[in-house]
Amino acid sequence: MDFSSKNISFDKDSYQQEWIEIQDNLKKKVVLEDDFTWKISPQGSCLDQAGNVESLQYIGGVDVSFVKEDPSLACGALVVLNAYTLNVVHEEFEVVRLKVPYVPGFLAFREAPIILGILDKMKQKAHPFYPQLLMVDGNGILHPKGFGLACHLGVLSNIPAIGIGKNLHHVDGLTRSGVMQFLQGGESMAKDVIPLVGKSGQTWGAAVLSTPDSLKPIYISPGHRISIDSSIRVVKLCCKFRVPEPIRQADIRSRIFLQKFKGSENLII
Repeated sequence: MDFSSKNISFDKDSYQQEWIEIQDNLKKKVVLEDDFTWKISPQGSCLDQAGNVESLQYIGGVDVSFVKEDPSLACGALVVLNAYTLNVVHEEFEVVRLKVPYVPGFLAFREAPIILGILDKMKQKAHPFYPQLLMVDGNGILHPKGFGLACHLGVLSNIPAIGIGKNLHHVDGLTRSGVMQFLQGGESMAKDVIPLVGKSGQTWGAAVLSTPDSLKPIYISPGHRISIDSSIRVVKLCCKFRVPEPIRQADIRSRIFLQKFKGSENLII
């Protein structure tokens, strides 16, 4: 089912069961270990010491912004950063009128088609800045159904993906108050990474104080083809502020683009 069409009609009751089935099928394809050929290197070299392994160079940050006065009007952004300098090397935007409303637990069916469309256009053009990794303003496996937006995008694009949440989903007994108590406890004062282990014993991700002056953690969870440890490592390399730079830039630039679009004569789409 293609939810990216601008003319699609929507009936929540008709589609929700189908969404559940789609999520369940895609969830079976999620890989939660490192499944990539590049290396994570903060030194700024594109090759490892042996000179024959490519390092992670291009990180894509994705975000979808909405017009406050019209929540159906959305701007999807894919911003690609150089992994060593954290400078933006490419940006793509797509403004669409959504027919799918937000339904808790099914965010991907509203937002993912926009980003997947942008990625597909870049792939067809063999774009030199096609991302090797996606950072998503949303969750990976740290999700009530264990399959958040980062998983959805990762599986369907087949790109390693990491979910970054600003708020904690209360999954498997995890609570924000519990995480904050641990962070504020005497034994945890020197820690900036708190594994998010649920009552079942499963590790869903990590709460991370991303900069030395951070007071609020971000919540990192793998989406696809990357482990929790590597997810944390990449995110920490990308943080100038609380929110990792790929996502921060995607958010800033999508809002600017949408404001310009609102002020143009192209508002009717």
